[in-house]
Amino acid sequence: MSATRIERVDVTAYRIPTDAPESDGTFEWDATTLVYVEARAQDLVGVGYTYADPATAMLIRAVLGGVVTGCDAMDVPRIWAKMVRAIRNSGRPGIASMAISAIDAALWDLKAKALRVPLVTLLGSARDAAEVYGSGGFTSYTADRLEEQLAGWTRSGIKRVKMKIGRDPVADVARVRLARAAIGDAVALFVDANGAYSRAEALAQTVRFAEQRVTWFEEPVSSDDLEGLRFLRNRAPAGMAIAAGEYGYAAEYFRRMLEAGAVDILQADASRCGGITGFLQVDAECHARSMQLSAHCAPSLHVHVACAAQSFVHLEYFHDHVRIEHAYFDGALTPKHGRLEPDRSRPGLGLELKKRDIAKYELSVR
Repeated sequence: MSATRIERVDVTAYRIPTDAPESDGTFEWDATTLVYVEARAQDLVGVGYTYADPATAMLIRAVLGGVVTGCDAMDVPRIWAKMVRAIRNSGRPGIASMAISAIDAALWDLKAKALRVPLVTLLGSARDAAEVYGSGGFTSYTADRLEEQLAGWTRSGIKRVKMKIGRDPVADVARVRLARAAIGDAVALFVDANGAYSRAEALAQTVRFAEQRVTWFEEPVSSDDLEGLRFLRNRAPAGMAIAAGEYGYAAEYFRRMLEAGAVDILQADASRCGGITGFLQVDAECHARSMQLSAHCAPSLHVHVACAAQSFVHLEYFHDHVRIEHAYFDGALTPKHGRLEPDRSRPGLGLELKKRDIAKYELSVR
């Protein structure tokens, strides 16, 4: 048997409480679910994960694990296509794509480990490190907590920070003003409405936010409203980028968004859009159109592919995922001077789950 023939795929789900209740413009939560995958080939173990519903783990266990078992881990694109065919009748968006994403990441990790190289070396490096932006600033935060978090990132050397808005248009303006005072003039300020505003509300907010030198307005309206995004992109004050794309699950979604002229900067999430393979497909779409690409969340999963992507501009250093990855993964990285640099001394993604530490959060998945 080939040393890289996949013998089995294991999957586990963990529900990890947040450190405080959290909310954005349209949603509230108090826990995050990590779906963790191991792809095994003799003495090699490739690891991958996504942040998704436990049903994602059920699909991996019931369907996709069997599709992958027996394949050669060196043939990641072929396996990826095989998984996509296998979920045709289940529907590509949502759980199915997140399941593929977790397995795909594990396969790339396994392949790099088989070749004894870090993943960024296998993919081919376009840069040495990935610029990050601090992300959190939840609408549930008190003013003190908001100031503390954003100012803390700036003190650590991060040059861009993002906060959540969308619950109350009037209060949002005051919170953005507070954020600007906390971070000073030298740090870029991003806002994310998670689609909470109407077109008219969002347009009015662009003018108010411009007074605080907001340079990134994410999902001012629903990401499904491509006409609305384009409307705002055409009318937002100069220097304010309209961004969206985090809910994309397949290349066709991103292509439609780009062809509609809906965004200034496209977002993609390798834990949703088909893993490392899917993220590179999105990068190709962006590169063909001279469009910038920003990586959404899961920083430890993204850092290697971010350093390989031609169109990459920055990576979201998201509070929830940073906390989970640093607590439960050996090898999670900390930004230096606002950048994450892959650990080239470790093969693959350079991550190992701390199974004893996270075991108390394990869910029963059948």
